[in-house]
Amino acid sequence: MHKRCLLLTVKKGKNDRTKREKSYNMSNINKGIGNYIIRRDFMKKQCHNPYLPLCEHIPDGEPHVFGNRLYVFGSHDLENGSEFCELDYVVWSAPVSDLSDWNYDGVIYRKDKDPYNKELLPLYAPDVVQGKDGRYYLYYCIKFQDSINVAVCDSPAGEYEFYGRVHYKNGEIMSQNQPYDPSVICTEEGNFLYFGFAPCMINIPRYKNQELKGGSVLELEDDMITVKRAPEVIIPSLDYGKGTSFEGNEYFEGPSIRKINGKYYLVYSSVNTHQLCYAVSDSPMGGFSFGGIIISNGDVGYDGRGEDEKLMSVGNNHGGLVKVNGQWYIFYHRHTYLNQYNRQGCAEKVFFDDEGNIPQVTITTSGMNDVPLSGNASYPAVYCCNLTNGHMGALSSLGRNNNQIDFPYMTSENGERFITNVKDGTLIGYKYISLVETKNIEVVYCADKAGVIEIYADDREKIKGRIKVDKSGWWKAAGTNVSFEQETELYLVYKGEGTLSLLTLNLKGRED
Repeated sequence: MHKRCLLLTVKKGKNDRTKREKSYNMSNINKGIGNYIIRRDFMKKQCHNPYLPLCEHIPDGEPHVFGNRLYVFGSHDLENGSEFCELDYVVWSAPVSDLSDWNYDGVIYRKDKDPYNKELLPLYAPDVVQGKDGRYYLYYCIKFQDSINVAVCDSPAGEYEFYGRVHYKNGEIMSQNQPYDPSVICTEEGNFLYFGFAPCMINIPRYKNQELKGGSVLELEDDMITVKRAPEVIIPSLDYGKGTSFEGNEYFEGPSIRKINGKYYLVYSSVNTHQLCYAVSDSPMGGFSFGGIIISNGDVGYDGRGEDEKLMSVGNNHGGLVKVNGQWYIFYHRHTYLNQYNRQGCAEKVFFDDEGNIPQVTITTSGMNDVPLSGNASYPAVYCCNLTNGHMGALSSLGRNNNQIDFPYMTSENGERFITNVKDGTLIGYKYISLVETKNIEVVYCADKAGVIEIYADDREKIKGRIKVDKSGWWKAAGTNVSFEQETELYLVYKGEGTLSLLTLNLKGRED
């Protein structure tokens, strides 16, 4: 018996999920899943996006090198969840010598550790910095509580203990300028805390009549919790951006600060929420000017791509820069399912030009890998970096509704992650892959009607091959022989009626 994926009717409910029934038998499963299991050791030698296991959803990633390891601190979404940041903080880390070898270091801070979080509300985007006393300070905020809270630990991935809330010398809690999304840096010039939330373009009742000025910074005493210099707005919100260098790319949320070559680089999520932009200044407390766009999780802006040409469904974005072994990376997140609450961490290489600018980079499957991925390997279909029906929009979240969503999307059911709701004209892309190695492409799919998957490479014009798919309520394999030259971008386009789901992409180095 083959692996079953019985398609039932799609019901629009609270979570808008496709109802499926599955039964399992791995003995006669198609080669796609078998190859993936067999090749797991091989896959560990490659980096890819997402860089963590597919079951893990760590958005808002703040990458930091402490000692000889790269740590990623972030929020923690519940897979198939219905709200942002439902889980406790955890940490993943990798040796700087092998960014494919990620280790789960465990829970570092629970909601119930904070005495002000009696209702166990979500913990939003955190950051960690090593203070001058050698201890590690975890900065975070709690949903709808106007404060920045701090926990402390003797090691970066240990169990943090509540330390207090950022306050003035008289004990008053610092609550100005919407204190969300903290980012902290300790330099020879002082200890600086960046923060701010300015949802001017989103209808959130709580903030409807509040003055939302933009991204802010304050200076901390060496105790890492007492305000030394009061907050200053350094990046304007939408309401204050006109006539500034930030016009069109004003501040929304998610600051992340780094000092690079003597200058302060502040990454932030712009009013175009899928974009991570950056600002630059010689001073930590002001003088920032707009630098550019680093990445969009819909690839908007790259090669001139417009808002109506998104290559993925988009939502918020948040991340930071890190340098490992001489190479800079931008960490960001992508979205799965049909809301903004299911986000996975991704990373891309970035490069500085001679003037210190960071040109925008494209979203990829290969991510941090030094070279294109192997063209003779099997990959989960959800490693795609492009998934579009040609009119992708923003996903739903609190305060923002999109009742017209009918996107292809990635989802998880019964422990399997796959692409679904693929309809006529949907494009699925993977890059970068050494396709010269590939002689045969096989997909593991199920479909409620017959159709064809067309195969394209870099130019997306010449068809390299076609895979016929039959109506099947079971996971089923189908493939075709192909021939590539030096191309490194693989695109699949579905043509047909009905709805298709994809589980696995098998690239084979020999003709069967």
